[in-house]
Amino acid sequence: MNRDVLVVAPHPDDETLGCGGTLLRHRSEGDRIHWLIATSMGSGDYPSDRVAQRKAEIDAVAKAFDFTSVHQLGLPAAGVESMPRADLVRAIGSVFRAVNPSIVYLPYAGDAHSDHATVFHAAASCTKWFRYESITQVLVYETLSETDAGIDPDSSGFRPQLLVDISAELEEKLRIMSIYRSELQDFPFPRSVEAIRALAMVRGVAMGARAAEAFIVLRERRRAPEA
Repeated sequence: MNRDVLVVAPHPDDETLGCGGTLLRHRSEGDRIHWLIATSMGSGDYPSDRVAQRKAEIDAVAKAFDFTSVHQLGLPAAGVESMPRADLVRAIGSVFRAVNPSIVYLPYAGDAHSDHATVFHAAASCTKWFRYESITQVLVYETLSETDAGIDPDSSGFRPQLLVDISAELEEKLRIMSIYRSELQDFPFPRSVEAIRALAMVRGVAMGARAAEAFIVLRERRRAPEA
């Protein structure tokens, strides 16, 4: 049975860093994958050539993943927390209703970037089964340079319960990530090819695979088979 899978990305590249390999697996297994991007570069805040470059990157990444749909909320980067929570929930909820996803991937609430925490809490409000009945699984991904940079002393940290083997998808994930030329830098910068590969290998070792991605399982529900 083909499923609809939605990844919620505070910024373009979070989807690839956090669950790019898993999204590719979903696609190869016949699932429809969808991309929700919360923020954008406002033309008044960035040079026009930088805005054009980011648009080209998003278009190229969307084509590489072969997303069934792409939804851009266009919120100001690093300014999401200033938006009324009800408005943000409403905007995300409209995308959820349009996609009717079975599986949802969210950023980690403990990430260092405030956009990640704000988007997580708003999107989590859109996963109530009695309002969004299509959702059967909610997973949280980790994002290099954000999840590992969280230093809240009261947080228990990112502690995954699910590992997904992406041995066959790792090279394609790295190729897609390389489309974001403005985001990648040389190792030991966290968002470097070497660092992304290293994290995938560490997660793979934990499950006996060459490469993996890790997730926290927030919700999973299964219906009893019909008689």
